[in-house]
Amino acid sequence: MTADLASLILIGVLTSAGVYLLIERSITRMLLGLLLIGNAVNLLILTAGGRAGNPPIVGRDSVHEEMADPLAQAMILTAIVITMGIAAFVLALAYRSFKITTADRVEDDIEDTKVSKRRSLAEAPDRDRSDDPLTGAPSKSGDAFDSEGNPIPVDLVEDPEDYTDYDDVRPDDELEAETPGGSR
Repeated sequence: MTADLASLILIGVLTSAGVYLLIERSITRMLLGLLLIGNAVNLLILTAGGRAGNPPIVGRDSVHEEMADPLAQAMILTAIVITMGIAAFVLALAYRSFKITTADRVEDDIEDTKVSKRRSLAEAPDRDRSDDPLTGAPSKSGDAFDSEGNPIPVDLVEDPEDYTDYDDVRPDDELEAETPGGSR
């Protein structure tokens, strides 16, 4: 099977332009990027389908010696329908975004920003400092903490007063104190 070099270059250009537009903040540019990538995929399927041939109908003769691959044609039709469905969905999102914010830009979500500022899984709200700091998995040391909030292994605890809840030791989390309204 041989592929036309010009079509492969065109597929690469369409894909790279589509990815460039897709990473923009504008919803319209994202839509154009999705459409370019969809067309690049269609051309890729067409190129992978091979050379032209007889219609894929048994008993029909044509100038070509072999039959064309009907799978590539069916996949391209399916890809066109999927691309148009995605385009309609993104247009609906763009319309709703414009009605709400009168802007075409996608802004960062406040909750996503809070999650990205966490340093490890151990800082998640359902974790405490006795958990493993890298994986966030609960450790066997239990929930015994010293006066500074550091975990104490249970077998080293001598005084029952060392069993302190982590919530009593830790200061208020700065990320929890920040809210969009400016107060708790």
